[in-house]
Amino acid sequence: MSKHPTYDELPIDPKYPAHSAWGLWGEDDNLGTLNLLTAERVAAARDCIKKGQIFPMNWKLEEPEMPLFGRQAIKHQIMPHNPEKLGFDDWYDDYNPQSSSQWDGLRHVCHMPAKKYYNNISPDAILNGETERLGVHHMARRGIAGRAVLLDYARWAEKNGKAFDPFVYTEITVEELDAVAADQKVEIKPGDILMVRTGWIKKYEEVGMAGLSAQTDIKHPSCAGVKACQDTFRWVWNHQISAVAGDAYPFEAFPPPSWEESCHSMFLGGWGMPIGEMFYLEKLAEDSAQDGVYEYFFTSAPLNKLNGVASPPNAICIK
Repeated sequence: MSKHPTYDELPIDPKYPAHSAWGLWGEDDNLGTLNLLTAERVAAARDCIKKGQIFPMNWKLEEPEMPLFGRQAIKHQIMPHNPEKLGFDDWYDDYNPQSSSQWDGLRHVCHMPAKKYYNNISPDAILNGETERLGVHHMARRGIAGRAVLLDYARWAEKNGKAFDPFVYTEITVEELDAVAADQKVEIKPGDILMVRTGWIKKYEEVGMAGLSAQTDIKHPSCAGVKACQDTFRWVWNHQISAVAGDAYPFEAFPPPSWEESCHSMFLGGWGMPIGEMFYLEKLAEDSAQDGVYEYFFTSAPLNKLNGVASPPNAICIK
């Protein structure tokens, strides 16, 4: 389309779910809001590289020690090539790509009110292997690169004397996101990858699994995050954000009041927007707090796994 519709102008056809982007980039589209990462925007993002500093976004695969939601912990084995141990291979067992840093791909959660995945794909078509639509391989074969911005909510809250615990259910409003952006003097531009830091990983690394388990049920956890509501959906969409990511295991405050009006339902199922979770933002945030620069060249290479649901981000921010 020649004009990017506003949130209140969605859907483009009344046959699609309310406020969804189904059909916007074609009914056969598998990339959703990643289409906003145009060649021009990717090229412009190179201007964010000033110092050549590199900040990997992947957290340790071994963390958290006990994966949340009852997911399996990765098992790593090393096998020698021969009895003399002159060479080794290794392999992973019980590896769930959503046990640590991850992209939630478009097969992860459907548009709950419609009970369909992005662009009207049925659950059965995915489960029964009837389609390759929306597999994480589409993201991988395209690649993700562009400008990313960080909104360091945790530092802003501390600076402003706001009582805040990332392990406790807290809804971050769009008004607060705007206040953080203004305080950091960062402008969100069309096509940006938006990263929000709550300090969840920082606290986890201070208190460990025992501290986390003392505050929440790790099979049914709760934590702080962006408020899932119409104001947030309108704000994110109208900023033309291409993907979102946070340092906690969801992006929204969790659990959402309802899955029908959750960020997962609208972003993944409604817009085809990848959600990054447990991105390691600590060193990046510390450096940005020192130099006041909160924009980066961002690159990510998801696993090229046919029909995959999710992937470690394999992401890097460069300043």
